Amino acid sequence: MSERRGVLSAGTWCVDFNKSIARWPDEDTSNEVLAIDRQNGGSGSNMAFDLKRLDPELPVEAMGLVGDDDLGRFLFQECDALGVDRTALRAAPGGATMSVDAFNVAANGRRTHFFHQGVAAAMTPDDFDFSFTAAKILHLGLPGAHKAMDLPWRGDANGWVAVLRKARAAGLSANLELMTTRAERLAELGRPCLPHLDCLIVNDYEIGALAGRETRRRDGSTDPAAVVRAIEDVLALGSMRWAAAHFPEGGVVVGRDGSRLALGSVALPASAIVGANGAGDAFAAGILYGLHEQWPMVECLELGHACAAASMRAVSTTTGVGTVGECRALAKQWGLRPLALGN
Repeated sequence: MSERRGVLSAGTWCVDFNKSIARWPDEDTSNEVLAIDRQNGGSGSNMAFDLKRLDPELPVEAMGLVGDDDLGRFLFQECDALGVDRTALRAAPGGATMSVDAFNVAANGRRTHFFHQGVAAAMTPDDFDFSFTAAKILHLGLPGAHKAMDLPWRGDANGWVAVLRKARAAGLSANLELMTTRAERLAELGRPCLPHLDCLIVNDYEIGALAGRETRRRDGSTDPAAVVRAIEDVLALGSMRWAAAHFPEGGVVVGRDGSRLALGSVALPASAIVGANGAGDAFAAGILYGLHEQWPMVECLELGHACAAASMRAVSTTTGVGTVGECRALAKQWGLRPLALGN
């Protein structure tokens, strides 16, 4: 086989109904939705579309399970429009595509998701066939969002482990995306996957949950030094060459060789932020793109921040992302926040 190239973005493919509200409401009240925007969602489509927006020439493949319905056809149309190879994105007859109501609070950019699994609940490792892909990197998610995949599978702790085993046997390097849920549940599903990963890109809460450490202070802000310690703990549990964690103020990368890198996020003014939905996926897309292109890690992290900042200019998950050059120009325009690791 010729040298591998491209990214296979697999697992969660869904449709987001992004709904803007003025503030998070109290229970038993009526509240106005200011705007509704239907867009792609889920770790699979977000990564695939972000990468294609960053570099239309990069080969990107889709893999997962959607319904044979209007929402599934919408995702197919979006793949075709951006040039994503959807050969392995299968439509299950008679079922509903996974959907998400994503509520974005206009006052602070915070978001809350309510999801319906639909046919995604029935997805199993048998739906992942890597024998025909020419991709170099597998991006897989989301543990916690797929009923069958979250269960033990033929001797493995869960279906995600089984898929990662298949990917490694096929010659793919793998990154896993996690879903922010209860820390105990996140650790239960995520830790068995760590020995089968080449890299890991998560947020500060998720890395803390995997490590069994608290990474946020009492006031809700992130403790970068605690994030570093959590990453070091997680590296010891897995096979990753390095792991990265992002948070509003910046991001940290720690290598198995003991190297540490910290960079503040883009100082995007509050007036330019429309929503944070998809910013974590965009951060991961920037890093994975740089990794694919064999950039130095500092440049990968810089693009991760630039891509995340670009994504926050739109309420949907991917439409704010531009080309590599456009994202870099945005980061240069606003600069990076200072970030110290502390003790």
